[in-house]
Amino acid sequence: MVEIGLASGADEVCLVPEGREEVTTEGGLDVVREAKRLAVVMPRYREKGISVSLFVDPEERALEAAAQLEADFVELHTGRYANAEGDERKRELDRLVRGAERAHELGLRVNAGHGLDYDNVGPICALPHLEELNIGHSIVARALFVGVDAAVREMREIIARNATP
Repeated sequence: MVEIGLASGADEVCLVPEGREEVTTEGGLDVVREAKRLAVVMPRYREKGISVSLFVDPEERALEAAAQLEADFVELHTGRYANAEGDERKRELDRLVRGAERAHELGLRVNAGHGLDYDNVGPICALPHLEELNIGHSIVARALFVGVDAAVREMREIIARNATP
């Protein structure tokens, strides 16, 4: 996968954990445990002028490790938030806010994504220091019913209504 990324011509890559049996990524990259491997891989991307983002849970240790590895971005894993309801969703949103603040303090740029859809993306748009949302499945699924242009336009409208200036 690293070789494919290096040969892709991409301006940015996001390194995510992958389990062979997973249908989709189930959590953030364990940056602390994988630090040695990342310390070898990340400079290879930088040498080609490719920015590196690490897909992480909004946890202090992961964010600090990402900063130590000099990642350009972290993408905060929003899956637990997306799957939660009621008070649990509020707690997960608070966790993401704290993670975004801490990432920024550490000099990391902040993206977010996973499990976001037309119903739950609004509060995520207001995360502090947020630069980019990664939303795929929901937009593609919606596009089957309304077309790509309308699906993207609807999501952009939701984001614009909820983003902090």
